[in-house]
Amino acid sequence: MPYTRGEEVSRPMDDVLFEIAQLAEQGVREVNLLGQNVNAYRGATHDGGICSFAELLRLVATIDGIDRIRFTTSHPLEFTDDIIAVYEDTPELVSFLHLPVQSGSDRILTMMKRPHTAIEYKSIIRKLRKARPDIQISSDFIVGFPGETDKDFQDTMKLIRDVDFDMSFSFIFSPRPGTPAADYPCDLSEEVKKERLYELQQQINSQAMRYSRLMLGTEQRILVEGPSKKDLMELRGRTENNRVVNFEGSPDLIGQFVDVKIVDVFPNSLRGELLRTEQEMNLRIATSPSEMKAKTRREDELGVATFTP
Repeated sequence: MPYTRGEEVSRPMDDVLFEIAQLAEQGVREVNLLGQNVNAYRGATHDGGICSFAELLRLVATIDGIDRIRFTTSHPLEFTDDIIAVYEDTPELVSFLHLPVQSGSDRILTMMKRPHTAIEYKSIIRKLRKARPDIQISSDFIVGFPGETDKDFQDTMKLIRDVDFDMSFSFIFSPRPGTPAADYPCDLSEEVKKERLYELQQQINSQAMRYSRLMLGTEQRILVEGPSKKDLMELRGRTENNRVVNFEGSPDLIGQFVDVKIVDVFPNSLRGELLRTEQEMNLRIATSPSEMKAKTRREDELGVATFTP
Protein backbone atom coordinates (compact mmCIF):
# COMPACT_ATOMS: atom_id res chain seq x y z
CA MET A 1 0.00 0.00 0.00
CA PRO A 2 2.21 2.87 -1.20
CA TYR A 3 -0.33 5.39 0.15
CA THR A 4 0.43 4.46 3.74
CA ARG A 5 3.85 2.79 3.52
CA GLY A 6 5.71 4.65 0.80
CA GLU A 7 7.41 3.34 -2.31
CA GLU A 8 9.35 0.10 -2.27
CA VAL A 9 13.14 0.45 -2.14
CA SER A 10 15.56 -2.50 -2.44
CA ARG A 11 18.91 -2.47 -0.66
CA PRO A 12 21.96 -3.22 -2.84
CA MET A 13 22.77 -6.90 -3.02
CA ASP A 14 26.31 -6.50 -1.62
CA ASP A 15 25.00 -4.66 1.46
CA VAL A 16 22.55 -7.43 2.28
CA LEU A 17 25.04 -10.26 1.82
CA PHE A 18 27.83 -8.59 3.77
CA GLU A 19 25.53 -7.81 6.70
CA ILE A 20 24.38 -11.43 6.82
CA ALA A 21 28.01 -12.62 6.75
CA GLN A 22 28.70 -10.35 9.74
CA LEU A 23 25.71 -11.79 11.57
CA ALA A 24 26.93 -15.32 10.83
CA GLU A 25 30.30 -14.51 12.39
CA GLN A 26 28.48 -13.34 15.51
CA GLY A 27 26.78 -16.72 15.77
CA VAL A 28 23.49 -16.08 14.00
CA ARG A 29 22.25 -19.31 12.43
CA GLU A 30 18.90 -18.23 11.01
CA VAL A 31 17.98 -15.06 9.10
CA ASN A 32 14.59 -13.64 8.23
CA LEU A 33 14.57 -11.41 5.15
CA LEU A 34 12.03 -8.64 5.72
CA GLY A 35 10.22 -6.37 3.33
CA GLN A 36 6.93 -4.66 2.65
CA ASN A 37 6.71 -7.07 -0.28
CA VAL A 38 9.95 -8.96 0.05
CA ASN A 39 9.58 -11.10 -3.06
CA ALA A 40 9.46 -7.92 -5.17
CA TYR A 41 13.13 -7.35 -4.23
CA ARG A 42 15.29 -6.00 -7.05
CA GLY A 43 18.68 -5.12 -5.60
CA ALA A 44 21.42 -3.33 -7.50
CA THR A 45 24.62 -5.32 -8.09
CA HIS A 46 28.19 -4.02 -8.27
CA ASP A 47 28.27 -4.31 -12.07
CA GLY A 48 25.11 -2.32 -12.69
CA GLY A 49 22.82 -5.32 -12.89
CA ILE A 50 19.81 -6.30 -10.83
CA CYS A 51 19.60 -9.18 -8.36
CA SER A 52 16.18 -10.82 -8.15
CA PHE A 53 14.78 -12.18 -4.90
CA ALA A 54 15.28 -15.76 -6.08
CA GLU A 55 18.96 -15.02 -6.78
CA LEU A 56 19.33 -13.34 -3.38
CA LEU A 57 17.92 -16.38 -1.59
CA ARG A 58 20.44 -18.68 -3.27
CA LEU A 59 23.32 -16.32 -2.45
CA VAL A 60 22.32 -16.05 1.21
CA ALA A 61 22.23 -19.85 1.37
CA THR A 62 25.92 -19.98 0.37
CA ILE A 63 27.05 -17.97 3.42
CA ASP A 64 28.78 -20.31 5.86
CA GLY A 65 27.02 -20.55 9.21
CA ILE A 66 23.57 -19.62 7.91
CA ASP A 67 21.62 -22.85 8.08
CA ARG A 68 18.07 -21.56 7.93
CA ILE A 69 16.40 -18.82 5.86
CA ARG A 70 12.93 -17.34 6.26
CA PHE A 71 11.31 -14.34 4.61
CA THR A 72 8.27 -12.16 5.14
CA THR A 73 6.00 -10.59 3.96
CA SER A 74 5.18 -11.88 0.49
CA HIS A 75 2.53 -10.97 -2.06
CA PRO A 76 0.89 -13.54 -4.38
CA LEU A 77 1.30 -11.24 -7.39
CA GLU A 78 5.10 -11.28 -7.09
CA PHE A 79 5.44 -14.95 -6.12
CA THR A 80 7.00 -15.99 -9.40
CA ASP A 81 8.11 -19.39 -10.65
CA ASP A 82 11.80 -18.58 -10.13
CA ILE A 83 11.15 -18.10 -6.40
CA ILE A 84 9.22 -21.38 -6.26
CA ALA A 85 12.17 -23.11 -7.96
CA VAL A 86 14.43 -22.12 -5.04
CA TYR A 87 12.41 -24.47 -2.83
CA GLU A 88 13.52 -27.35 -5.05
CA ASP A 89 17.27 -26.87 -4.68
CA THR A 90 17.92 -24.79 -1.54
CA PRO A 91 17.43 -26.79 1.68
CA GLU A 92 18.37 -23.77 3.81
CA LEU A 93 15.05 -22.18 2.82
CA VAL A 94 12.57 -23.42 5.41
CA SER A 95 9.47 -25.46 4.60
CA PHE A 96 7.16 -22.76 5.92
CA LEU A 97 5.69 -19.77 4.10
CA HIS A 98 3.47 -16.89 5.16
CA LEU A 99 1.60 -15.79 2.03
CA PRO A 100 -1.30 -13.40 2.77
CA VAL A 101 -4.50 -13.86 0.77
CA GLN A 102 -7.02 -11.88 2.92
CA SER A 103 -10.16 -13.50 1.45
CA GLY A 104 -11.30 -16.47 -0.60
CA SER A 105 -13.95 -14.44 -2.41
CA ASP A 106 -12.92 -12.99 -5.76
CA ARG A 107 -15.54 -10.28 -5.34
CA ILE A 108 -14.10 -9.17 -2.00
CA LEU A 109 -10.53 -9.43 -3.33
CA THR A 110 -11.49 -7.03 -6.13
CA MET A 111 -13.00 -4.61 -3.62
CA MET A 112 -9.79 -4.88 -1.58
CA LYS A 113 -7.79 -4.00 -4.72
CA ARG A 114 -5.98 -7.33 -4.46
CA PRO A 115 -4.78 -8.14 -8.01
CA HIS A 116 -5.24 -11.92 -7.80
CA THR A 117 -8.05 -14.45 -7.59
CA ALA A 118 -8.54 -17.37 -5.24
CA ILE A 119 -7.75 -19.78 -8.08
CA GLU A 120 -4.50 -17.96 -8.88
CA TYR A 121 -3.53 -18.15 -5.22
CA LYS A 122 -4.24 -21.89 -5.12
CA SER A 123 -2.17 -22.34 -8.28
CA ILE A 124 0.85 -20.85 -6.48
CA ILE A 125 0.33 -23.21 -3.55
CA ARG A 126 0.08 -26.23 -5.87
CA LYS A 127 3.40 -25.31 -7.49
CA LEU A 128 5.00 -24.77 -4.09
CA ARG A 129 3.88 -28.17 -2.84
CA LYS A 130 5.18 -29.81 -5.98
CA ALA A 131 8.57 -28.18 -5.37
CA ARG A 132 8.52 -28.81 -1.60
CA PRO A 133 5.86 -31.41 -0.65
CA ASP A 134 6.16 -30.85 3.10
CA ILE A 135 5.82 -27.04 3.02
CA GLN A 136 3.27 -25.57 5.41
CA ILE A 137 1.39 -22.37 4.66
CA SER A 138 0.09 -19.55 6.84
CA SER A 139 -1.86 -16.50 5.77
CA ASP A 140 -3.74 -13.34 6.74
CA PHE A 141 -7.52 -13.08 6.66
CA ILE A 142 -9.94 -10.20 7.11
CA VAL A 143 -13.57 -10.95 7.93
CA GLY A 144 -16.44 -8.48 7.91
CA PHE A 145 -15.12 -6.44 4.99
CA PRO A 146 -17.85 -3.97 3.89
CA GLY A 147 -20.34 -5.80 1.69
CA GLU A 148 -19.15 -9.29 2.67
CA THR A 149 -22.05 -11.72 2.19
CA ASP A 150 -22.44 -15.18 3.66
CA LYS A 151 -21.39 -16.62 0.28
CA ASP A 152 -18.23 -14.48 0.33
CA PHE A 153 -17.39 -15.82 3.78
CA GLN A 154 -18.10 -19.41 2.73
CA ASP A 155 -15.76 -18.90 -0.24
CA THR A 156 -13.07 -17.94 2.28
CA MET A 157 -13.78 -21.02 4.38
CA LYS A 158 -13.55 -23.20 1.27
CA LEU A 159 -10.15 -21.71 0.43
CA ILE A 160 -8.97 -22.39 3.98
CA ARG A 161 -9.96 -26.05 3.67
CA ASP A 162 -8.62 -26.43 0.12
CA VAL A 163 -5.21 -24.95 0.91
CA ASP A 164 -5.17 -26.57 4.37
CA PHE A 165 -3.56 -23.57 6.06
CA ASP A 166 -1.46 -24.34 9.10
CA MET A 167 -1.73 -20.94 10.78
CA SER A 168 -3.25 -17.50 10.25
CA PHE A 169 -3.39 -13.94 11.46
CA SER A 170 -7.10 -13.18 11.30
CA PHE A 171 -8.88 -9.93 12.01
CA ILE A 172 -12.24 -8.21 11.83
CA PHE A 173 -12.17 -5.40 9.25
CA SER A 174 -11.27 -2.03 10.73
CA PRO A 175 -11.51 1.05 8.45
CA ARG A 176 -8.22 2.86 7.90
CA PRO A 177 -8.60 6.61 7.32
CA GLY A 178 -7.66 7.73 3.83
CA THR A 179 -8.30 4.37 2.15
CA PRO A 180 -11.23 3.75 -0.24
CA ALA A 181 -12.63 1.00 1.99
CA ALA A 182 -13.05 3.49 4.84
CA ASP A 183 -16.02 4.98 2.97
CA TYR A 184 -17.68 1.68 2.04
CA PRO A 185 -21.04 1.08 3.76
CA CYS A 186 -21.20 -2.01 5.97
CA ASP A 187 -24.44 -3.53 7.24
CA LEU A 188 -22.91 -6.49 9.07
CA SER A 189 -23.50 -6.56 12.81
CA GLU A 190 -20.56 -6.88 15.18
CA GLU A 191 -22.04 -10.16 16.38
CA VAL A 192 -21.93 -11.65 12.86
CA LYS A 193 -18.36 -10.43 12.36
CA LYS A 194 -17.25 -12.05 15.62
CA GLU A 195 -19.05 -15.30 14.75
CA ARG A 196 -17.30 -15.46 11.38
CA LEU A 197 -13.91 -14.75 12.92
CA TYR A 198 -14.47 -17.48 15.51
CA GLU A 199 -15.51 -20.02 12.87
CA LEU A 200 -12.50 -19.18 10.72
CA GLN A 201 -10.03 -19.43 13.60
CA GLN A 202 -11.53 -22.71 14.82
CA GLN A 203 -11.10 -24.26 11.37
CA ILE A 204 -7.47 -23.20 11.10
CA ASN A 205 -6.73 -24.27 14.69
CA SER A 206 -8.16 -27.69 13.87
CA GLN A 207 -5.95 -27.99 10.81
CA ALA A 208 -2.90 -26.82 12.78
CA MET A 209 -3.50 -29.41 15.50
CA ARG A 210 -3.77 -32.15 12.88
CA TYR A 211 -0.38 -31.11 11.47
CA SER A 212 1.10 -31.09 14.98
CA ARG A 213 -0.19 -34.60 15.70
CA LEU A 214 1.49 -35.84 12.53
CA MET A 215 4.80 -34.70 14.04
CA LEU A 216 4.35 -36.90 17.13
CA GLY A 217 7.18 -39.43 17.30
CA THR A 218 9.21 -37.71 14.58
CA GLU A 219 12.72 -36.32 14.84
CA GLN A 220 12.95 -32.55 14.38
CA ARG A 221 15.89 -30.18 14.15
CA ILE A 222 15.21 -27.02 16.13
CA LEU A 223 17.06 -23.77 16.73
CA VAL A 224 17.23 -23.14 20.47
CA GLU A 225 15.94 -19.63 21.13
CA GLY A 226 16.08 -19.34 24.91
CA PRO A 227 14.40 -20.45 28.13
CA SER A 228 10.94 -21.97 27.87
CA LYS A 229 8.11 -19.57 28.62
CA LYS A 230 6.33 -22.40 30.44
CA ASP A 231 9.27 -23.45 32.62
CA LEU A 232 12.40 -21.30 32.96
CA MET A 233 14.37 -24.43 33.86
CA GLU A 234 13.74 -25.78 30.34
CA LEU A 235 14.60 -24.54 26.84
CA ARG A 236 12.51 -23.41 23.90
CA GLY A 237 13.32 -23.97 20.23
CA ARG A 238 11.60 -23.63 16.88
CA THR A 239 11.18 -26.19 14.13
CA GLU A 240 11.63 -25.49 10.46
CA ASN A 241 7.84 -25.37 10.09
CA ASN A 242 7.58 -22.75 12.86
CA ARG A 243 6.46 -24.97 15.76
CA VAL A 244 7.67 -24.08 19.27
CA VAL A 245 9.21 -27.06 21.07
CA ASN A 246 9.93 -27.11 24.82
CA PHE A 247 12.53 -29.58 26.12
CA GLU A 248 15.04 -30.23 28.90
CA GLY A 249 18.55 -29.08 28.10
CA SER A 250 21.58 -27.08 29.19
CA PRO A 251 21.53 -23.26 28.78
CA ASP A 252 24.72 -23.42 26.70
CA LEU A 253 22.60 -24.86 23.87
CA ILE A 254 20.90 -21.48 23.32
CA GLY A 255 21.68 -20.21 19.83
CA GLN A 256 22.52 -23.69 18.54
CA PHE A 257 20.68 -26.38 16.63
CA VAL A 258 19.65 -29.59 18.38
CA ASP A 259 17.75 -32.66 17.25
CA VAL A 260 14.75 -33.64 19.37
CA LYS A 261 12.09 -36.32 19.30
CA ILE A 262 8.52 -34.99 19.55
CA VAL A 263 6.84 -36.78 22.45
CA ASP A 264 3.73 -34.69 23.11
CA VAL A 265 1.48 -32.20 21.32
CA PHE A 266 -0.34 -29.15 22.70
CA PRO A 267 -2.44 -26.45 20.98
CA ASN A 268 0.39 -23.89 20.87
CA SER A 269 3.55 -25.93 21.34
CA LEU A 270 5.20 -29.34 21.21
CA ARG A 271 7.16 -31.33 23.78
CA GLY A 272 10.52 -32.77 22.79
CA GLU A 273 13.30 -34.99 24.12
CA LEU A 274 16.89 -34.10 23.29
CA LEU A 275 18.55 -36.57 20.90
CA ARG A 276 21.79 -34.86 19.85
CA THR A 277 23.54 -31.52 20.10
CA GLU A 278 25.13 -29.42 17.39
CA GLN A 279 28.57 -30.79 18.22
CA GLU A 280 27.33 -34.18 17.03
CA MET A 281 26.10 -32.78 13.70
CA ASN A 282 28.05 -31.95 10.56
CA LEU A 283 27.10 -28.28 10.20
CA ARG A 284 29.11 -25.59 8.46
CA ILE A 285 31.51 -23.20 10.16
CA ALA A 286 30.92 -19.48 9.72
CA THR A 287 33.15 -17.36 7.51
CA SER A 288 34.20 -14.08 9.12
CA PRO A 289 33.48 -10.75 7.35
CA SER A 290 37.23 -10.16 6.87
CA GLU A 291 37.60 -13.55 5.21
CA MET A 292 34.51 -12.89 3.11
CA LYS A 293 35.93 -9.53 1.96
CA ALA A 294 39.30 -11.03 1.05
CA LYS A 295 37.68 -13.90 -0.81
CA THR A 296 35.18 -11.81 -2.78
CA ARG A 297 37.07 -8.54 -3.38
CA ARG A 298 37.03 -7.34 -6.99
CA GLU A 299 38.51 -4.14 -8.44
CA ASP A 300 37.53 -2.42 -11.67
CA GLU A 301 39.91 -0.57 -13.99
CA LEU A 302 39.69 2.52 -11.78
CA GLY A 303 40.65 0.59 -8.66
CA VAL A 304 37.17 0.74 -7.14
CA ALA A 305 36.58 -2.31 -4.95
CA THR A 306 33.35 -4.28 -4.78
CA PHE A 307 32.48 -7.51 -3.03
CA THR A 308 30.53 -10.29 -4.71
CA PRO A 309 29.99 -13.82 -3.34
